[in-house]
Amino acid sequence: MTALPPQPISPLDGRYRDAVAPLGAFLSEAGLNRARVEVEVEWLIALTDRSLFGTAPLSETEKDALRGVYRDFGQDEIDWLAAKEAVTRHDVKAVEYLVRDRLETLGLERIAELTHFACTSEDVNSASYALTVQRAVLGVWMPKLREVITALQARADEYADAAMLARTHGQPATPTTMGKEFAVFAARLQRVADQIAVGDFLAKFSGATGTWSAHLAAAPDVDWQALSRTFIEGLGIGFNPLTTQIEPHDWQVELYDRARHAGGILHNLATDAWTYISLGYFAQIPVAGATGSSTMPHKINPIRFENAEANLEIAGGLFATLSQTLVTSRMQRDLTDSTTQRNIGVAFGHSLLALDNLLKGLDSISLSRDTLQADLDANWEVLAEAIQTVVRAEITAGRSQITDPYALLKDLTRGHRVGPVELAEFIQGLDISDAAKHRLLVLTPATYTGVAERLARPAAPGR
Repeated sequence: MTALPPQPISPLDGRYRDAVAPLGAFLSEAGLNRARVEVEVEWLIALTDRSLFGTAPLSETEKDALRGVYRDFGQDEIDWLAAKEAVTRHDVKAVEYLVRDRLETLGLERIAELTHFACTSEDVNSASYALTVQRAVLGVWMPKLREVITALQARADEYADAAMLARTHGQPATPTTMGKEFAVFAARLQRVADQIAVGDFLAKFSGATGTWSAHLAAAPDVDWQALSRTFIEGLGIGFNPLTTQIEPHDWQVELYDRARHAGGILHNLATDAWTYISLGYFAQIPVAGATGSSTMPHKINPIRFENAEANLEIAGGLFATLSQTLVTSRMQRDLTDSTTQRNIGVAFGHSLLALDNLLKGLDSISLSRDTLQADLDANWEVLAEAIQTVVRAEITAGRSQITDPYALLKDLTRGHRVGPVELAEFIQGLDISDAAKHRLLVLTPATYTGVAERLARPAAPGR
């Protein structure tokens, strides 16, 4: 058999590449290395700006040229680093050599020895991961999550008055509206999204074991703690002053747990949408040329929701592993975090793919109000709750002598299908006031929805 040329193993790099490509600018090996170069370059500028060790601040032209090393980071740098790492067997050291090489090219050899000055690899790595994860999450993943939330809010408003039979435990229950059910998902996701938006993205910059020992040995009069904080916060990320050799990753654990939480809600959305489609509540909009089944021409399968469901499960498993592994480091350092963090992009990739499929799935369904109404019309017994509650109020007010309204309604409706005629006759025979009878007689399953329509509107209280 002829051997295939090299192929991607991950479907994220093959079949689904277009859907997740924006993450690659940050959560890839190249994206990480570009961020590492950025940290190294900005540290050089921070040191020379303070004229440390006899240096003078670089001119604006020199700074701009030096920043071009990471701003213009591309295939040449990717190839250069791959070749160098093959020799060094150390990714961050290869980045240091790249910066030194570019300093020579730019005529800045005089500051070459300040490259990676007093840094442990994890100073550069923690800052680089904070930058890349922050940019990927807030710049790529969160906007897609908010698109889903916006789509849900729009459908909550559109379907606010679309009464439907609720199904608690899968059984007919007090009616709601489709809009209110969409609003529930939107509100749940919004809460988690807001938590993620204000979360930390932290880095350390305190040397080999977090003590600034080398820094003080070289320049004991410098306030290295303040300088490190100013430098890290100047990159747009948070500073963690108390660490071992590594930043403890607690902020990452919090983020991945929240992303997994959002994924769980989205998974719930996908399975509910799938179920509503199977009940006929939603019709699927045919796509020209698409095939639903290789043998059954009539079929339109809810593949977008099924794809989202599966990818959310994969993402959730990866987020859980990231959280479980990254929270622990043996004593001052081990390398379990190094290989684990290389899968951050994979986790967010599957999650982003799910979000993309959910958006497309929501755009491919149309609410069947006739089916909702037919389902309600076939289940008048759900008004039993309303009847027995009104009777209880009447008893309390002294307007009825009924002794056990719940049992009365249970005998009438449990295991039985009753229609409007039977219920009307039952209500007319109740020992309650005429006003209470009137309220119940005008009630139908479609109107027994409480404030569901109000709750579904985007401007509703509590939203």
